Amino acid sequence: MKNIIIYALLLIISVKMNAQNKKEIYQSSNDIGKKIEKDTLSWKYQTGATEYSISQYYLKGLETWDKNGVGIQKLSKEDSLYFKTFKPHNAKDYIIERSKSEKLIIINEAHHNSMHRVFTTSLLQKLYDNGYRFFGLEAISDTLINKRKFVTKESGYYTNESQMSNLINEAIKIGFTIFNYEVSNGENGKEREIVQAKNIIKIINDNPNSKFLIHCGWDHVIEGTPGNKNWEKAMAGRIKEYTNIDPFTIDQTYYSEKGDSKFNKPYINLVNLDYPVIMVNEKGKTFNGGIENDQTDCRIIHPITKYINNRPNWLNLSGERKKYKIPKSKVSEFPILVLAYNQGEYEQNGIPCDIVEILDEKQIGNLILKKGKYKIIIKDKKYKILNEYEIRIN
Repeated sequence: MKNIIIYALLLIISVKMNAQNKKEIYQSSNDIGKKIEKDTLSWKYQTGATEYSISQYYLKGLETWDKNGVGIQKLSKEDSLYFKTFKPHNAKDYIIERSKSEKLIIINEAHHNSMHRVFTTSLLQKLYDNGYRFFGLEAISDTLINKRKFVTKESGYYTNESQMSNLINEAIKIGFTIFNYEVSNGENGKEREIVQAKNIIKIINDNPNSKFLIHCGWDHVIEGTPGNKNWEKAMAGRIKEYTNIDPFTIDQTYYSEKGDSKFNKPYINLVNLDYPVIMVNEKGKTFNGGIENDQTDCRIIHPITKYINNRPNWLNLSGERKKYKIPKSKVSEFPILVLAYNQGEYEQNGIPCDIVEILDEKQIGNLILKKGKYKIIIKDKKYKILNEYEIRIN
């Protein structure tokens, strides 16, 4: 429930984005930390975690979210025995194969966890190959996105995060039509779930021969019984109720790593693989939690992140992205923020494809980028531009 409240608050923030754009969206870890310390609001760790994620401090975002209060979970004997009846399948491969017989896929994210966005990005090309043409996101509020073909600072709040922007830009490049299904009149709770569902259903009805991918936040993916009983049904459940479509619902949030590994769900350690998995039993049933859990069709169990020079290993998108080391000759002082923009997008208020903070001369600063041309912007601790230059990643 608290995640949904925070989301509503962040929507208010997004309305004020034009004012925020005059300030620095991408900040140093030190400045974000100081802001959290001074904040007196009860939800400061939720908003702080999101701000860390927007500036690409993945681990700091997880650690800050943990401060909301998380417990150490233990499995019952019954749950452990039930889990052992399932075997791991590569999550990407499973989803792509199953997508051939599905019409609507709904996959969620935690808004402070950019890994979820990178995983959805990894699905795009093969989903498109399997007939998916429309990509709906609650995070975007940009009527010109399909014409402009890239995200800008005015496109939304969460879309300012590099991996969310990369997700949307990649979808457009592949050929998807992007659409927003979020409420527009301030509806919340049960009414919001209904309006979201109806907005998606309208797109489906207008394009009856197409397939659809929906990327949502948190509990909107639930087609069974939501944790918030006041909803009665979440967005996915409303779609199922109002149509003859049974969506394929995928939860990424429940079995993802925490900032402190001691808070990780036990299933992550039981799987102990270095790639995301979906558990399937011999009858073809997917694992979605406990024996009685009916919330989603399955839950992805994400591996624990490994770091290469302080950057998450999954940023390389299975080798599609390459590391670019910032030359010492381009740096005149420390600490700095280094931002990489697709060529031509910086001048049009675009979103950086990646950001890295370099605190001192001993730190190796690697950007993780796809093939292409980029403008590199280097800023000092007061966000003054120290250097800018162009590169090509081959």
